[in-house]
This record gives sequence, C-alpha cells and structure tokens, in this order.
Amino acid sequence: MFLSSFAALAQKNTSESYIDEFKDNAVSIMHETGIPASIILGIAMHESGNGNSTIAQHLNNQFGVKGGGGAVFYKNKKKVKSAYKKYDSILDSFEDFARIITERQQLGRLAADLTQYDYEKWVKSIQHSGYASSRKWAAQVLNIIHKYQLNELDETPEDKSKVADNNNQQLPQ
Repeated sequence: MFLSSFAALAQKNTSESYIDEFKDNAVSIMHETGIPASIILGIAMHESGNGNSTIAQHLNNQFGVKGGGGAVFYKNKKKVKSAYKKYDSILDSFEDFARIITERQQLGRLAADLTQYDYEKWVKSIQHSGYASSRKWAAQVLNIIHKYQLNELDETPEDKSKVADNNNQQLPQ
C-alpha cells in the first residue's frame, strides 16, 4: 500500500497537465497532417503514461517508437541500453509519430481516407495495421479520448463559431 501511494505521488504529470502542455502541439500537427489531435494526444497519453514512463522521461519518446540504434540512458545509476528511439524533444517525438502514421505503408492511406473527425476509425485502423499488439489497445486509447473529451480538440475554430452562431440565433415566435 505504501509503495503504491509513494509511486503515485512520484509521478510528475497528471492527465490534465499533460493535455494542457501538449494540446497545442497536437492541434498544430493535426492541421499539418490530417491526423486528429485526439489521436495524437490520446495515444501519447496511453503509451507514455502521461509522460511519466521511463522512456518518456529519459528518451522523450512519447509513443514507444523503437529503433534509432539503441539509445542509452541511466536509471538508478545503472546504464540502460534501450531498443527505443531517443528524441531531442517531446515535440520531435510527436512529429515523428505523425510521420510514421502518414508514411507507413499500412497506415499511409488513413489521412486520405479518414477525416480529422473520424477518431474512432483512426484508432481501430492504427491497431489493425499492427501498431499495437494488445487486443485492448484501441479500447484503452478510446477510453482516454472519451474521458478527457479529446475529440473536442478535433474541431476547427470555424466549427466552434458555427455552433456558437446556431446557439445565439433566436427561434421565431
């Protein structure tokens, strides 16, 4: 009990702080690539434990991307050679994830076939492409998206202004 309480206190990022810190990056990448911001942020939150995982902390790797020649980092004063890719910044990790999604043969057509509003189809298509081996992965990512209403980030400013205009219109009497 004590150890689990201590571990929870030791985590730096909460879901809310992670969203606040990286939502603008996710929206920017969405506008550049067509990948929904909810997908980018939801997968990053899931894969990195809101930026608290070892590879997120030591390698800036928010998506569990492997490769890059075996990055080395130190954990508890021990040298660890990792199969995961190391990034210079968290933003670099986000941008590389978008590149992988748009350039990978199994995923490359998603941006052409789906809109930024089809986040549920995006998650399921990414899972079916082999990105994640767990059968529960898509459901876990969708739970994060729904819990934190990340799909609201997928709306463009024009969408929000149309809703506001419709809400402000008076009904004829």
